[in-house]
Order: sequence, then structure tokens, then C-alpha cells
Amino acid sequence: MISTLSLNDAQSLINYAINWATTNEKTIAVAVVDAAGELIAFNRMDASSPQTCLLAQNKAYTAARDRQKTSDLAKWALSTNKTINFWTDARITGMAGGVPIADAKSLVIGGLGISGMDEFEDEKLAQRSIEYVLSSRREN
Repeated sequence: MISTLSLNDAQSLINYAINWATTNEKTIAVAVVDAAGELIAFNRMDASSPQTCLLAQNKAYTAARDRQKTSDLAKWALSTNKTINFWTDARITGMAGGVPIADAKSLVIGGLGISGMDEFEDEKLAQRSIEYVLSSRREN
């Protein structure tokens, strides 16, 4: 059972996402953080914009710190008339593409953030990456 994210786990998540993006002719940046939102690993493809790089890291940070997908946070903020300033944390983002990473007991052990495509494509790729990498790690 995975209870923490190792550097190897983080690099596997990044490699899966970048391989998918390369195959599909997309350009992305990918960040993996621990449960506190601290960066474990980051990579960007050639031609990734500085904004894309920052967003990937902030999406991962938000997903880990808030323990939910960034798109769910955005929905909640809209439904309660909250602005992003509610969190008093400049790194919190409501853009889709950040997904929490949970262990077998559903405890959040980190976050994965992807940026560079449509934000909901970013989220789908993040979810696929987590499912693929962590399921293969649990089998070993």
C-alpha cells in the first residue's frame, strides 16, 4: 500500500502525463506535491509558457491542500459566492487540472497538477495519470 509519495512515484506520474501529451501533440507542464502542497517533482515540455508552469504547480498545491479537485473547489466557490481571496492564499486556484492523490485508505498523500490544454482536459489527464501509476504501484 502506498502511504506517501516517493520521488519515483512523482516521476512516474510526470512521465505518464508527458508521454500522453507527446503522443497527442499537446504541450503541458506537470507538478507533483506532497500532502502539504510542497513540490516533489516538476517538469515542463519544450515551449511551455511561464504561466503554464506556474499554474501546474498551483493546481497541484491547491488539490493537496484543499483535499479535492480544483474544479470542485471552483464549483463550491461559485455556489457560495466566495471569491478566490476567501482562502487568503495566493497559490490557491479554482482552475481545473489539479487532482488530489489518495492512498488505499482514501487519505490524501499529495496532488497532481497539469496545465497547458483546456483545463478540463488537464483534469482528465491528471486523473488518468494517477489511476494508471498508482494502480500499477499497488499491484507490485
